Amino acid sequence: MLKLLPEWLKAGCAASIGGLLVFIVYSTLNTVWWLPAAEHRGRTIEAAEATAATNKAIGELSNAADQARVRRRLCSERGGVYDFAKGECHEVKPVDND
Repeated sequence: MLKLLPEWLKAGCAASIGGLLVFIVYSTLNTVWWLPAAEHRGRTIEAAEATAATNKAIGELSNAADQARVRRRLCSERGGVYDFAKGECHEVKPVDND
């Protein structure tokens, strides 16, 4: 049967079969090896970014809380009343007893 086919057709069939085999091998490697590794790396990076964002937010909240505590302490040392809702110090005006 193969003796009846021209050489160029035999070469074309061999190239097609070889290309198909290469496609099957790379598809298998991609499915079994490369995609799970890429997904794992992606999850690791996503978790690291989430942790960094959380730590940044915690730091910002901690700084804001520290600043509010300092403002409240300074306000009370000056004899004022600190309004937590507005974040302002209302200083008490002296009473004139003339």
